[in-house]
Amino acid sequence: MRTLIVIPIIHTEQDMGSLLERVKQEYVTRYGHEKWAEHLKSIDEVWSGIRHMIAALELPYASVRLYQDGLPHCEKEADIVKEVAARGSKNHQLLVELMEQGAKLMGTEDPQLLLQEYQFLQGALGNKPDLDQENQRKEQSRKLLSERDRFIAGRINATLSAGEIGLLFLGLAHSVEPLLDADILVRHLLPSLRERQVKAK
Repeated sequence: MRTLIVIPIIHTEQDMGSLLERVKQEYVTRYGHEKWAEHLKSIDEVWSGIRHMIAALELPYASVRLYQDGLPHCEKEADIVKEVAARGSKNHQLLVELMEQGAKLMGTEDPQLLLQEYQFLQGALGNKPDLDQENQRKEQSRKLLSERDRFIAGRINATLSAGEIGLLFLGLAHSVEPLLDADILVRHLLPSLRERQVKAK
């Protein structure tokens, strides 16, 4: 039996760099700096809760593999995570802590698909498309996300061994679970959040 624990994540400025900086600018323009500060505080509280919940599981870290939304499968996974952690990312700081306890970091995503997603999001921000363009963008976004999900599931299927536990840090828009091998037992760190996500689809 293989076990995968899915952990819902919210990306922050430190995770996404200049791209989220543009989102921040639009958010602040609409709602003001105070609302943005409240938003950041709530994200910090979520990550604090996630950290405590994982610690409470008392996992055998030598048998744990870490899979991270947005982390390319390459030769530099640990360097990327440490760099983003140093910028203040709570998500990546937690990955570093888990690695220090013996968990193994895994490249999770196709670098080419991540590049396509980044370029797509850059092009979408700040533009006001007509209805046809908006529908095309939604379809392109859905297709990219589906391709990313297939790659992520393939990486987990191929690298998570019998008796091991995977921790998958994944954004709420993803749908990896249906693509996993049948012998992988999936658990959700925040099951109530997963239930709300399913109802919304």
